[in-house]
Amino acid sequence: MPPMRNRTIALAGTLLFSTVATAAGCQVGSESVPDRTDAATGPAADGGDASALVTVQILAINDFHGNLEPPTGSSGIVVAAATDAIADAGAESGVVATDAGTVLVPTGGAAYLAAHINALRRTNPANTVIVSAGDLTGASPLLSNLFKDEPSVLAMNSIGLDFEAVGNHDFDRGLTELLRLQKGGCSLGDCDAGQGHFAGASYQYLAANVLDDTTNQTIFPPYAIKSFGAVRVAFVGMTLEGTPSVETVSAVQGLSFKNEAATVNALVPKLVDQGVSAIVVVVHQGGFQDSTGTYDSCAGLSGDLLPILKGDPDAGTPGLDPKVQVVITAHTHQPYDCTIDGRLVTSAASYGRVITKIDLTIDPASKTVTAKKAKNVAVTRSIAPDLDVAAIVAKYQSLAAPLANRIVGYVTGDLTSNPKVAASASCETPLGDVIADAQLAATSDPANGGAVVALMNPGGIRGDLLAKGAAKADGTLTYAETFAVQPFANNLVTMTLTGDQILKVLAAQFGGAQPKVLQVSSSLAYTYAYDATAKSATIDPAKVTIAGAPLDPAKTYRVTVNAFLAGGGDSFAPFKDGTDRVSGGVDLDALVAYLGQKSTAAAPLAPPALGRVTGDGCK
Repeated sequence: MPPMRNRTIALAGTLLFSTVATAAGCQVGSESVPDRTDAATGPAADGGDASALVTVQILAINDFHGNLEPPTGSSGIVVAAATDAIADAGAESGVVATDAGTVLVPTGGAAYLAAHINALRRTNPANTVIVSAGDLTGASPLLSNLFKDEPSVLAMNSIGLDFEAVGNHDFDRGLTELLRLQKGGCSLGDCDAGQGHFAGASYQYLAANVLDDTTNQTIFPPYAIKSFGAVRVAFVGMTLEGTPSVETVSAVQGLSFKNEAATVNALVPKLVDQGVSAIVVVVHQGGFQDSTGTYDSCAGLSGDLLPILKGDPDAGTPGLDPKVQVVITAHTHQPYDCTIDGRLVTSAASYGRVITKIDLTIDPASKTVTAKKAKNVAVTRSIAPDLDVAAIVAKYQSLAAPLANRIVGYVTGDLTSNPKVAASASCETPLGDVIADAQLAATSDPANGGAVVALMNPGGIRGDLLAKGAAKADGTLTYAETFAVQPFANNLVTMTLTGDQILKVLAAQFGGAQPKVLQVSSSLAYTYAYDATAKSATIDPAKVTIAGAPLDPAKTYRVTVNAFLAGGGDSFAPFKDGTDRVSGGVDLDALVAYLGQKSTAAAPLAPPALGRVTGDGCK
């Protein structure tokens, strides 16, 4: 655990407490915040030589989502080149060869993340800053979620995180609860993490493009400026402008999300006037590598991040100001480290599997970056875990154990949510099929909605259900594992849609940067042909069937989705036109009940064969 430093903290002009100020300072907007830099040494830290080059190390993570324990299945691996040092099977247990060129390496876990950060920090102890590009909390497994994500905040406090650019899932419980995680208190949580008092985050949340509609002010400071001896580095934090389309309406009500590039560009003159030598944008939006990429590469980057970097003439939006030297990204859970138009663009996958190490060499005399480089570092499990973070995790494992370890079902094999692992060109997955079947089973009775079809958004499936695990009997599924798959507690909504509206729903899967192919119950089957250039798909209505009969565009059907989709989430606007809505139980409860009904120790559930959806969107 990094040592706490003496410092002066002032927020909104109010002195909260004062001790001896450190040499390396930190400023948030016009407000100073705690400095978590290790003991200052040498002229770069004490400001003694204003002409010496200063090397600043930025360690970046993103999309941690409360994964305190090492994530399992496809959520707990990275793809590495076979020639990578971490691909040595003799040094890393669990490495699985995928082909002649790549291997899968187990990674992640908060205690291992802390250990790797500690090792990297020691390479530049005076000039290291640790940042997160959003979604530290929200959509989290049971161990964090059960305690309102307080354990994850405590783990990040121990690691020494400096800044968190707010992500969309940080809003899952609403702004009031997010403010509580920053400031502490018990407005919603049970304060278990603080044994009666939760002190809150010692790191600072940043949100330059998120405004309170009542005050027209940002909900958190827009940026932070951190001093490293004679140089100052600015960190601008943002979430994606499209957050309202990927969050429940109630979670972001009363908030406005502004264009990312325009927000940064408006701040640049102010930051330059304050004498910064480098501007780092930390934004919760991201891109995708192509299928040849590894955790430490940049193969054919695409996605919604690019219009932020380069601008979008069709939409009339600008690209980032050239004065931005580094863009730390997130949201897509993809790893990459790129140089695009002369600036570094990075992402550290998700769930604590990767750390991005960024080194900036800065000339304090000219206030310029003279060299910069980035490298993704895999959070392997072959090193000793950090004992302080391990103790936090162990405490909550003990508290959660009675609920977490309850057996809820039995399987003959893994239920994966990853279409590549499932060898699914269509994006259909075995776990997606089971979840959709569970939701149909929960709502097919006329008294519960009378559904004939159920659809599940792939982004709402947060992991795999594995037949084997270190802490359970083979073939069993625990409540904690099932909770990790569906942590949102979304109610099921059954509505009436016409066949034509169902076709519009299916077409909406293909309008974004990447297809979002809905997982479907066994009652629905269809075929599509995807055009990656046009971002659209051809779906022959004659080849869409419901309960074995051809879809009738004029006929009405009862369809079940979760409340997020029912509100048009993930850009599925056609769901908002559904009528005669009936709200049912919670999606997780439906899955747990289905597993209990369909499996026993003597007759476990087999992963369903693929084939409900036929297409080529996941090549």
